[in-house]
Amino acid sequence: MTDPIELRTQTVPEIGARVPVPGYDRSAVTSGIVHIGVGGFHRAHQAMYLDRLMSDGKALDWGITGVGVMPFDRRIADVLTAQDGLYTLVVKHPDGTYEPRVIGSIVDFLYAPEDPEAVIEKMADPATRIVSLTVTEGGYNIHAVTGEFDATNPAVVADLAPGAVPGTSFGLVTEALRRRRDRGIPAFTVMSCDNLQGNGHLSQRVFTAFARLRDPALGEWIAENVRFPNSMVDRITPVTTDADRALVAERFGIADAWPVVCEPFTQWALEDSFSDGRPPFEDVGVQVVPDVVPYELMKLRLLNAGHQGLAYFGYLAGYRLVHDGASDPAFQRFLLAYMDNEATPTLAPVPGVDLDAYKHTLIERFSNPEVRDTIARLCAESSDRIPKWVLPVIREQLAKDGEVTRAAAIVASWARYAEGTDEDGNPIEIVDRLRDVLTEAAKRQREDPDAFISNREIFGDLIDDKRFVDAYRSALASLHTRGAQATVESLA
Repeated sequence: MTDPIELRTQTVPEIGARVPVPGYDRSAVTSGIVHIGVGGFHRAHQAMYLDRLMSDGKALDWGITGVGVMPFDRRIADVLTAQDGLYTLVVKHPDGTYEPRVIGSIVDFLYAPEDPEAVIEKMADPATRIVSLTVTEGGYNIHAVTGEFDATNPAVVADLAPGAVPGTSFGLVTEALRRRRDRGIPAFTVMSCDNLQGNGHLSQRVFTAFARLRDPALGEWIAENVRFPNSMVDRITPVTTDADRALVAERFGIADAWPVVCEPFTQWALEDSFSDGRPPFEDVGVQVVPDVVPYELMKLRLLNAGHQGLAYFGYLAGYRLVHDGASDPAFQRFLLAYMDNEATPTLAPVPGVDLDAYKHTLIERFSNPEVRDTIARLCAESSDRIPKWVLPVIREQLAKDGEVTRAAAIVASWARYAEGTDEDGNPIEIVDRLRDVLTEAAKRQREDPDAFISNREIFGDLIDDKRFVDAYRSALASLHTRGAQATVESLA
């Protein structure tokens, strides 16, 4: 391979001799979507689906304008601007096959801290019919205790000050909608693509809450006119590393400052609820459905909770990469037993999905050695994840007198991990907004086995349920006396 070629519009024909590139005329693509939070997942998922549509000669008026709001978005703004919005997406197959493609659906990028007016006017433009979001759980500004929109957040307070220049996504979107209302332009759709149950309902709640604080009449107009479709999104997309950049340069001859790598599997179930039109997503495999809930619960309670079932046990057993832990036969048996006996009984039928096949596909996905996802990533921010993904399974199973042994053991594995040392006495870096509280409780649990689960802000009244507490104590005692590997084997 000759020297790598810098990725930008004028080099696309040359790069096209090496890897697939956009076959459509990108100069004919116009922006119809503004996307806030252009990370790896967005580029492996929504932007990829739009690129597929454009490759079929469709949706050329649905190009994406990326928007960065946070300080860390400065880098992606610089990279995508220098590369004319282009980037390389590399699908890593389990057999070692790499499938590259240059994606061209992002046509512009705006960095809000530098020019908020440009961002607002872009969203106020009649051509913009969807504003989409991947801003992570924290981007929705939900108070940890009340569960409501946090009006005390200093950034929100600043945005609500009279005459303030918007700095948050709430301020930017609300001001753009105000201008559209005042100019007689139909409201755009706000489409969350974050991995959150009821992400559309959540988006509606927080954006209308902010708008009502700013102007009650505007808040009502938004509630009546803006659609917030729910969606379920799925594709494992690890953080891009220097090794990934080197791979793209050496194997494919492309100098790409921020490529994206991902697994082959991708899924998007999207509620068909839009204010002002949408691309024909169903033409490229998106499941456009009237109700996303069955798909959401399937993913949250099988995939996401399954990741939690692998994460803490796996780390304590000495695994550091997801595929290594997922390839252990005992872990596979444990995860399938959890999914079959505890999670699946809480699920309704999922239209078009064979749940048994889906569960075995999850094990295959977790075991993909090319993705090289880290166990530590799965262990991060557990206080946000366990209550959403695992505790609902426990509560529903307790209510119907179903099994909770393995789900309770997952909670126990988190508690043991939160002690902050592994089974060899090495320190564990706990990444969690409640780290200090969690670690303090976990370090007391050898004397008080219920110390961790006594936190009612996280666990509610589960501490009062003898079946859960007994199963939890049994698993925690096993972790302390026999270790993670033996505990998993006993539960498999």
